[in-house]
Amino acid sequence: MAENKYGRNGVYFMDLYRQLCDAAGRENVFADEAMSRHTTFRIGGPADYFITPSGTEAIREVIEVCIKRAVPYYVMGNGSNLLVGDKGYRGVIIQIYRNMSTIETDGVRIRAQAGALLSKTAAAALEASLTGMEFASGIPGTLGGALRMNAGAYGGEMNQIVESAQVLTQDGEVLTLSVDELGMGYRTSVISKNDYVALGAVLKLEHGDKETIRAAMEELKNRRVEKQPLEYGSAGSTFKRPEGYFAGKLIEEAGLRGYQVGGAQVSEKHCGFVINRGGATAKDVVRLMSDVVERVKQNSGVTLEPEVKRIGEF
Repeated sequence: MAENKYGRNGVYFMDLYRQLCDAAGRENVFADEAMSRHTTFRIGGPADYFITPSGTEAIREVIEVCIKRAVPYYVMGNGSNLLVGDKGYRGVIIQIYRNMSTIETDGVRIRAQAGALLSKTAAAALEASLTGMEFASGIPGTLGGALRMNAGAYGGEMNQIVESAQVLTQDGEVLTLSVDELGMGYRTSVISKNDYVALGAVLKLEHGDKETIRAAMEELKNRRVEKQPLEYGSAGSTFKRPEGYFAGKLIEEAGLRGYQVGGAQVSEKHCGFVINRGGATAKDVVRLMSDVVERVKQNSGVTLEPEVKRIGEF
């Protein structure tokens, strides 16, 4: 923890810690938590406070404490689209994940909390013989993150299956928004634009044949294993898809397959992925991404935009 900011041994630290524990429960509040343990990049220094709330009220109260104390906060899920700086995060990380991950099926609908993994939600759909979510079965993020960025893969996107979502506004109000009100576009939504906190969603699917659904999921799994560097830490697709192009192809055409900065590398298996080959720092990844953007711009005239979210001190 940064002593000069929060005074680890001072009254400020103890009072803030107490308030966070009162809001979320002492068992859910961790100090100086290494963020490398909570991102799929396996990179990131310590967060001053790392909180795993178990309900909407706890989230609301933690955020209220942060706002009143002017302490920065960031809400995350599984950390599958996140790069945290090597010096960590000065403030509070709120992780909506295992403590808010219930999944229920009801006819053709699935009701799930924001912390539910997409893979487990898709598995629940399979078990109930519901089709429409096969595309999401291999996405490593949570439902909340998927709602926020309208996650998609292999021609499918969340806006095709979301009926409604429950969100928490910055004013502490809980809203239920229809899919139209969510304004889900390419890697965006009202949730991200208004900085809402996703709490859960209702997904509407269709009855299907279980073995056909299983076969489709297995086929997509095999395609991922064949084409994506799943054996390394990464944040998935590192850059957004430029209109009319594919980021990976542009990177390959710029001669950057296998390009490496420290422990970070453009995957030789799929140029759209920046991977942690081992011991990569956030600084390595940022430098590599900058080099990629510059080289692709020089080669094709296209400016790549990062899909990975960056937080913390680098």
